[in-house]
Amino acid sequence: MKGSIIPYLTFHGQAKEAAEFYTELFGLVNLGVQRYGDADFPSPPEAADLVIHCHLQKGDFQLMLADSTEERPQEVQHGLSLTVQCESDKEIQKLYDGLLQEGTMLMELQHTFWGTKYGKVRDKYGFVWDLNCEKEG
Repeated sequence: MKGSIIPYLTFHGQAKEAAEFYTELFGLVNLGVQRYGDADFPSPPEAADLVIHCHLQKGDFQLMLADSTEERPQEVQHGLSLTVQCESDKEIQKLYDGLLQEGTMLMELQHTFWGTKYGKVRDKYGFVWDLNCEKEG
């Protein structure tokens, strides 16, 4: 096995907007975006401007994302969250506040009994983020 697990986030027409949001919030570099219309891949004509693949990265932190051409599922998938190990109180606060914009607080940002600062947010796209920061000093 090579490297770490890279989350691949699926959207329904919002991948381009989400890529811009995550690029700005996390300070990522967009390594490339492909649209269905530019790919040699069978897809419906109405999907031509949708994202078939996007790769965002900053060091070891990576996200991949795409739009699905299938119908949006009726039920939201549960049981998975994306954990970000933050480097400072300033960083965890910035990410918490950014993900909370049009999102939902699942656990308020707070100091925890296990010795970290932690918060949990469902972002505006429905993805759950666990933010964790070891005690400074």
